[in-house]
Amino acid sequence: MYITYQPVVTYACETWILKETITNRLIVFERKIFGPTYENGSWRIKTNEELDILMKHENLKNFARAQRLGWYGHVERIQDTRMVKAIHAWKPISNRQMGRPKIRWEDDVKKDILRLKLPNWKTLVQERGKWKEVVGKAKTLH
Repeated sequence: MYITYQPVVTYACETWILKETITNRLIVFERKIFGPTYENGSWRIKTNEELDILMKHENLKNFARAQRLGWYGHVERIQDTRMVKAIHAWKPISNRQMGRPKIRWEDDVKKDILRLKLPNWKTLVQERGKWKEVVGKAKTLH
């Protein structure tokens, strides 16, 4: 059942910024999917250990992170004449509002790259096979 709902829940997750509220919602969703267990005539909630075994450490947050890194690699490799690449490289001329800057998608991607401890990620992203391995490691990142 989990595998059935995963694509529905994570649709377009390549463009998400994983704020704490979104992360919490994903955790709640996972717990609801696996739900309580009916044993000996009564219902009980599964323990965290049971949930870890069921999810096999591939939760939706890590899945979204990996999808985002995969999309970033794709955008970095495509030709400069493509519209997606032009939008990615675009820098607005206007000033930002006062206060703390909003978290940008690219900032989230760079944070994921730092968490993976990739010193030469600019060369890795150009090699599709090696970047695919990085995306695979992101799925198991805690």
